[in-house]
Amino acid sequence: MRWLKDPSRDDEDKIPLSYRIARRFYRFLTNIWFREINIVDDENLPPEGGILFITWHPSGLIDPMLMTASLPGKLTTIAKHTLFKIPLLGRLLSASGVVPVERPGDSKDKQAARARNAKMLANMSHQIAHGGRVLIFPEGATHAESNVRRVRSGAARILLHARREAIEKELPEPQVVPIGLHYSESHTFRERAAVVIERVMELNPIPPTVGDSFEQDRTDRIWIEGVTQAIDVELRRANLSKTTWRERTMIWKGRSLAYAEKKRIEGERLVKPSYAESVLGARRLRAGWEYMMTQRPEETQQLAEDCEQHFEALTRRGISPYDVDSRPETFSVFGYLKVLAIWIWALVWMFGLVTWSAIAGNYPPYKGNGLLSWVMKKQKIDTSVIGTIKVLSAVIFFPMWWMVASAIMTWSLLSTASPINSFLISHWLLEYITYLPALGIFLVFLLWWPLSARLHLKLYARLVRSSRDLKRWKIWKDQDTNWDELVQVQRELASRLVQIGAGLVLPGDPDWTDPPSGHDDVVSVCLRSGESAKVLNSNAQGFE
Repeated sequence: MRWLKDPSRDDEDKIPLSYRIARRFYRFLTNIWFREINIVDDENLPPEGGILFITWHPSGLIDPMLMTASLPGKLTTIAKHTLFKIPLLGRLLSASGVVPVERPGDSKDKQAARARNAKMLANMSHQIAHGGRVLIFPEGATHAESNVRRVRSGAARILLHARREAIEKELPEPQVVPIGLHYSESHTFRERAAVVIERVMELNPIPPTVGDSFEQDRTDRIWIEGVTQAIDVELRRANLSKTTWRERTMIWKGRSLAYAEKKRIEGERLVKPSYAESVLGARRLRAGWEYMMTQRPEETQQLAEDCEQHFEALTRRGISPYDVDSRPETFSVFGYLKVLAIWIWALVWMFGLVTWSAIAGNYPPYKGNGLLSWVMKKQKIDTSVIGTIKVLSAVIFFPMWWMVASAIMTWSLLSTASPINSFLISHWLLEYITYLPALGIFLVFLLWWPLSARLHLKLYARLVRSSRDLKRWKIWKDQDTNWDELVQVQRELASRLVQIGAGLVLPGDPDWTDPPSGHDDVVSVCLRSGESAKVLNSNAQGFE
């Protein structure tokens, strides 16, 4: 995992120690939670001036934690004020640059809440105008929908006042940078994440300052509404927003088919791409699909129905598209024994010192976390608050247990009242352990518990992968499945999908031009000129 380096400009304020500690802790947590994190396109970050980062909010506290861990520089994040009422979590959030916003609906005194919010937004505008970096979730709340929710106007208001102040003080103009935030499954342990830094939004100049307050307010509102609408479209484009999870799932599965077909055409071995590469593939398919729906709706709809029918057939059999594409034409005993050997190797180590240490050092606080979550669910606490339990377990339970466990082990090794100590001194070689300093043993164990957990996760990941490979071999050998038919249907669908991309200019192509800010990718998709366009036209009957 390559974390981005902080900017080293002379005008950058030194990042506070408390923020760097909190960020390092977030990186530690996210590295444990996700097995793969990709941060791409950091060259899109503007070289000077303040930055307003915007993204959607699909996964509660995981989103700001990953953003703080990933984005360079000191990041100020705006979050709802109720999170700061949770013991210790509020302190951690403050240390990591989070500031509270109080929604009027959550306050008894709505006027006072609006006044406090106005002051907070003014501070954020001032910070951005002077080169600061602020992250805001314009939807205003976390959600689990496949589509971006209605964007609120707070981000545009902050930007308007920041740019106005920067112009007055002759400072570099603050910029808006959308972030594509993608998870394979954010609430499932050891899944994948990608943070895609999109290009700077190009917006209309802010309204000039006039003496008439009524006219000033009118022109400001028009600009804010236009920018808010542009932000809404940018978030939908950057996060591959679709109206239903069915559509979103179709795009990702279709991307898998097209990727495998391209590898076959190029004569390369099929390997799973990085998650960032998968996100780009899904973006390409989404853009091409929406373009073809406007140009040839009946043919494209037929292809969608054929793909969905095939995916449903695979699901009924417990098979994934990757199982079909990766199935070897011939089976060898050596291939199976290789997979089996990897599985046995990981399993043996799972029962070794590493795993038992990981269990001893991390299972008790893990169960404590689960118990606390269960109690809060029984009390019908808001789900967004329950989500913070995952953070609390890391902040409170784990370090506390590591210290307790380290003290127990130190006592067991050095105390004459311990049976372990009696065993050690009975052997001339092991006796030297009892001469070690207590503080040294305590610190070694304090570091070993989290380290053993990391090593265990690597072993666990290898065991899971090899288990899936063994299961895949069993599926491949199933005589009740008509593999020839499944392979034929899937490759025919993949060929039709690739034909779409072959005739279109799509995101990631050398001749691709990003759409203007506030427009989705589909507006920049176009037919290739010359022979490529002829290929698409000649294969039109393949979509029927």
